[in-house]
Amino acid sequence: MITKNTLFKLALAVAFIVISYLVFSRPTYSQSIPNIDKVGHLGSFFCLSYLSYLAFKPKWYWLSLTLAIYAILIELVQSRLPYRSASVADVIADFAGIALFYFCNWAYGKYFRAAQLRED
Repeated sequence: MITKNTLFKLALAVAFIVISYLVFSRPTYSQSIPNIDKVGHLGSFFCLSYLSYLAFKPKWYWLSLTLAIYAILIELVQSRLPYRSASVADVIADFAGIALFYFCNWAYGKYFRAAQLRED
């Protein structure tokens, strides 16, 4: 039987593969909106944080450290690719995605604890 935890791990693996493909492949999409790639970085790392949290329930510092290392490695690899460029702003957007996940997770928990207190 497939458990939710297994599905979250599978979703995380798929997300990791898709995001890695997108950040290492030659860009073929229009960049008509300035800094749209930063939104992609923020969203990608929000999703990676969320799926990692659901799959493994790691301590916040392990999840943050692991994804921060991945973010830095992405930029190091991109700096070596002739059709890509490295950017500190991309790493900052990645870190912001991780932080946004933890803010949303905190706010969600706070809201539901408050809602439970009102119901009791």
